[in-house]
Amino acid sequence: PPAHSHSDWIGPPDKHSNLRPIIFYVPPEESALERRLREARQEAQASNQRFWARHNRAFRQEKEEFIYSRLKAKGLEMRDESGQKATLNAEEMADFYKDFLSKNFKKHLQYNRDWYKHNFRITFLMGQVALVRALRWLRRRKKNVEQ
Repeated sequence: PPAHSHSDWIGPPDKHSNLRPIIFYVPPEESALERRLREARQEAQASNQRFWARHNRAFRQEKEEFIYSRLKAKGLEMRDESGQKATLNAEEMADFYKDFLSKNFKKHLQYNRDWYKHNFRITFLMGQVALVRALRWLRRRKKNVEQ
């Protein structure tokens, strides 16, 4: 982002996780509380990037293996006569999706728990930052009225 920017920047989707990375704006006079909030947001983003990159890599690999094994069982190759990649029908792929989700249920459950923890922490810190800013604004306003 340009030096004069005063906001977060969102990048293009990551090729592994499919999540859009965020470059967080760091104000020049960031308070310790604001820094804790930004760092919590960065930690949550990094955690999400790691999980979805691993998940998507496993998904793609297992999907390819599933397709290969099903095609092999049918006596077919990975590519047809014209060189096109062979595919399975929707019902056959539904078997894979169901099995993959069942096999990864506990991982998704743990990811959801971690996601909620990150977001509750971020929300709590955002509330604190908003309260501090509101009190600071009220103090400035009161001071200006008294002058």
